[in-house]
Amino acid sequence: MKIFIGADHRGFELKGKIILELLSSMGNEYIEDCGAFEFSQNDDYVDYAKKVSEKVLANEGSRGIVICGSGVGVDIVANRIKGIKCGLGFNPDQVRNARNDDDINVLALGSDFIDFDGAKRIVKSFLETPYDPAERHERRIRKIEELEN
Repeated sequence: MKIFIGADHRGFELKGKIILELLSSMGNEYIEDCGAFEFSQNDDYVDYAKKVSEKVLANEGSRGIVICGSGVGVDIVANRIKGIKCGLGFNPDQVRNARNDDDINVLALGSDFIDFDGAKRIVKSFLETPYDPAERHERRIRKIEELEN
């Protein structure tokens, strides 16, 4: 599975730590950093969330991680991209449910509200939890997709 990750200046430090953690467990052929590549207080989370979301759509079976201060901004942006199902993650159990029930393909994190250890556990849940294509989940996802059209 290919993982695309992006963050603005408020998520920049957390993104770097997550990338190092993923590289040590997965290898660099599975991780793509979509920016920011240097710390700049004038960057915009919109740019990174859009880039990650577009990469996820272009690479079937991939997942994305987007980070800003609250997590809300990147979550809003990602969910504006047709075909993206982004969830704002606060704890591993919540993210496990979001993957299992809602088949989220992008995870949003709020760097101002979680520490690195919490982020590691949340990302682990996001990457390891499969989607359960139960009829009720499929029905709900179809209804969401109808809203996109």
